[in-house]
Amino acid sequence: MDLFLDSQTGEPLSEQLYNQLKHAIASGRLLPGDRFTPSRQLADELHVSRHTVTTAYGRLVAEGYADGRAGGGSVVASAPGLIPPPSEPVSSLRPSRRFAGWTPIYPAPGPRYRFDLRPGMPDASLFPAEAWRRRVAGAMSSGTLEYGNPAGKSRLRRAIASWVARSRSVTCTPDMIVVTSGAQHAVDLVSRVLLEPTDVVAVEDPGYSAAARLFTALGASVASVPVDDQGLIVDLLPPAARIVYVTPSHQYPLGMTMSMARRRALLSWAQRHDAAIIEDDYDTEFRYVDRPLEPLHALDTAGRVIYVGSFSKTFSPSVRLGFAVIPLTLTEPVTALRQLIDWHPPQATQGALAGFIEDGLLDKHIRRSRRVYGERHRLVMEQLGGSLADHLTVGTANAGLHIAATVRPGLSEQAVLRAAAGQGIGMAGLRQFYRAGAPRDGLLLGFGAVTTGDLSLALQTLGKVLDSQ
Repeated sequence: MDLFLDSQTGEPLSEQLYNQLKHAIASGRLLPGDRFTPSRQLADELHVSRHTVTTAYGRLVAEGYADGRAGGGSVVASAPGLIPPPSEPVSSLRPSRRFAGWTPIYPAPGPRYRFDLRPGMPDASLFPAEAWRRRVAGAMSSGTLEYGNPAGKSRLRRAIASWVARSRSVTCTPDMIVVTSGAQHAVDLVSRVLLEPTDVVAVEDPGYSAAARLFTALGASVASVPVDDQGLIVDLLPPAARIVYVTPSHQYPLGMTMSMARRRALLSWAQRHDAAIIEDDYDTEFRYVDRPLEPLHALDTAGRVIYVGSFSKTFSPSVRLGFAVIPLTLTEPVTALRQLIDWHPPQATQGALAGFIEDGLLDKHIRRSRRVYGERHRLVMEQLGGSLADHLTVGTANAGLHIAATVRPGLSEQAVLRAAAGQGIGMAGLRQFYRAGAPRDGLLLGFGAVTTGDLSLALQTLGKVLDSQ
């Protein structure tokens, strides 16, 4: 622990040392049982006499803040005397108007739910932890200990280019890929490069709140565009939009797939208005009913689509890796910006993921996960069509790790969420995802994080909650 003594203040050096150690104990920087630096060593480090140090230590022992041990030096007492906690300095610093009143959209994890039905939560038990651990250890031992390419390791970019080509019908070269810390980071990088202050960004309504808030943080004017059963209503896009952010494969949060007619209309609109499209394909691997449509990127002939993806749902949120497929005209500035922010993605994690993809282990993991999630999806749909049908109405639900359902008239979303939490069920409501349109009361029923065996009981418990309302 750093200590700072100033001989110019007129305060005795032993008094300064005593006060600083006492403050460290009060603030928790020194904990019960922590050993003080030996007096002779500390005197040499501070360039003071040993007597100065022993005087401060002796006072701490005498007042009950430390225990002196014969031949063992001094340690912080197991029950230090009462010390008023240090007061926090009052700061005059305030956030800019743009950030005033902001709090995290997704709060830090709290107490674990008995049944975690929150959307977008994958099953941690499916994660191939041992195989991943070996890959990371191997990457650590064989990888370079140097700064890396801001766009990501060339090996990983080659692996991603091959993987998205066969799994998502996205044709690209490794030079078009920038490795990121998740899809949101990819959206951030691309948007910063494309946008000028006050530019208009169009988002789906209801839509992914975190993306809309990110665009606001970047100084953009965010325009909310309604969706219907075919996806984003292209005819309602504002002509001035510089970026259109969409989730066409599995609209978040309602779940519909953008029709082919709308896809072609959106691409045509972007060409006419000189706009970019950010296609967030966050969980396209988990489709249970119909065949997926071609992504916007595969239909794009004008280089207007930026395709972003993440391994958070398909693999694990803890890995924190994603990617963007970017037109070559944008890769250099996006890569330069990435370097300014945090230089490059973690080297060992990149190497491990590249090996996972190359050896087919990621595909194997996805196939296994799809079977498990498919069974859970079927189970939830059966309950929504049976015991829960009197209370909940489900729309399109062909893919992903959650199902959106509106509640019957007379039911309050917030009341249901509170009552469900009281029974140990964690869920999300639908209203929070609306920005401009009239919000609808509803629930997002996630089935990724709860085991198949517990899912029936969770839905039965939810049914009782709904009955009670």
